[in-house]
Amino acid sequence: MLLKALLLGAFAGAIGTQASAEAFKLSSSTISEGGKLGLAQVFKGFGCEGGNVSPDLSWSNAPQGTKSFAVTVYDPDAPTGSGWWHWNVVNISPSVSSIKSGASATGTLPAGAAQIKNDYGASAFGGACPPPGEVHRYIFTVYALGVDKLDLPKDASNALAGFMIRANAIDQASITAVYNR
Repeated sequence: MLLKALLLGAFAGAIGTQASAEAFKLSSSTISEGGKLGLAQVFKGFGCEGGNVSPDLSWSNAPQGTKSFAVTVYDPDAPTGSGWWHWNVVNISPSVSSIKSGASATGTLPAGAAQIKNDYGASAFGGACPPPGEVHRYIFTVYALGVDKLDLPKDASNALAGFMIRANAIDQASITAVYNR
């Protein structure tokens, strides 16, 4: 009877600990879940007239074992058959928990972080620019990785970067925003 009580108490304690642990979370003062992207996060080119400014992003409650982070921005609705990669930042130090607005263009990314060439062909943030009349989703994701650094070639494709990110991900958190013109 005592053993049963001890086991039930230990089980209840374990459940309570798991339930009270906070989830890995991504937040921003620039973008919001389900919200429309502002003109600052719209591409300048391809018929779009935006600021092409990367948003501020902050994350919290990284899981134990996190050795680095990666940030991606992906449009699954682009009429390409494979979506559109707007931004890939890898090798962000585990001591970093945010990226400032405009960091992509101003050179203020965290030390050691590297940008992968986006589908516009630039190693930078590329804003939203869906075809006229279409609403597209833009998925901003931070990944907690179990490796110190992703060993990617300088000219890595977004598919290769995505594979390496997901293969080493411990957890992820996202914000999905929308845009149409």
